[in-house]
Amino acid sequence: MFFGFDELDITVNGVRLRGRVGPACGKPPLLLLHGHPESHLMWHRVAPALAEDLFIVAPDLRGYGNSERPQASPDHSTYSKREMARDCVELMAALGHQQFYVAGHDRGARVAARLAADSPECVTRVMLLDIAPTLDMYEGTTRDFASAYWHWFFLIQPAPLPETLIGADPRAYVEGVMGARHAGLAPFPRDVLDHYIAGFAGIERARGACEDYRAAATIDLDHDRRDRDQGRKIAAPLRVLWGKHGVIERLFEPLELWQNIADTVSGRALDCGHYLPEERPEEIVAEMRAFFGDCA
Repeated sequence: MFFGFDELDITVNGVRLRGRVGPACGKPPLLLLHGHPESHLMWHRVAPALAEDLFIVAPDLRGYGNSERPQASPDHSTYSKREMARDCVELMAALGHQQFYVAGHDRGARVAARLAADSPECVTRVMLLDIAPTLDMYEGTTRDFASAYWHWFFLIQPAPLPETLIGADPRAYVEGVMGARHAGLAPFPRDVLDHYIAGFAGIERARGACEDYRAAATIDLDHDRRDRDQGRKIAAPLRVLWGKHGVIERLFEPLELWQNIADTVSGRALDCGHYLPEERPEEIVAEMRAFFGDCA
């Protein structure tokens, strides 16, 4: 799946991150951040093609895949998007890159947005896949949204309830979340899906994702509100893509919402559901080459 890539295994910001890195050869660096309930393997259909023009770094976020799951802090800051963003800055610096492009899907897109907000000197361009801003999504919660994104409200319940239930039957959880979307389970090869499921096998492995969502419903919202109160906006050019057949299209106005908190925003809907890189890989490759390639 990642022919020519090397294994990533590095400790930065006090956490061990695993994943893949492509051949460097002096190419501009692009950091790819995965979503929930996945791992870096979600990029398997786009990373090899992108590696022709870019140096690809695709880690598992802390708490996911084969990366470390540090103990949670009482205020959930251990899994805040700010802390995950620090992981990314230190990871790229350790690989020799003080500036880079970043693209994220789902949870990874939330980390990418925080990374661009907190470290504008590092992020030169950012692409977000199938999200609206976290604060707007929580504040705009309706019955329709809560029904479609039920896992947001399940995962934030106090430990150890959700991690116990997920860890007892991770296949039921992962296939339930992913299979209920527009494309069902068809876009996911069995070995890739099994890798996603293994990331939730047992209470300890499921804990990282739960803490990610608990942070999103608490400390991440504090950080977002503080940015808005202070008038801070994302300075890097922002490209937003989302699925025409998904919740973001149906319930939110993603371009308008991102334009409220970023200086330069463009984007459009693709003819797919939530998992854009796995449902429409050729289109994602073309979008990334156009967006990141025109300033390479």
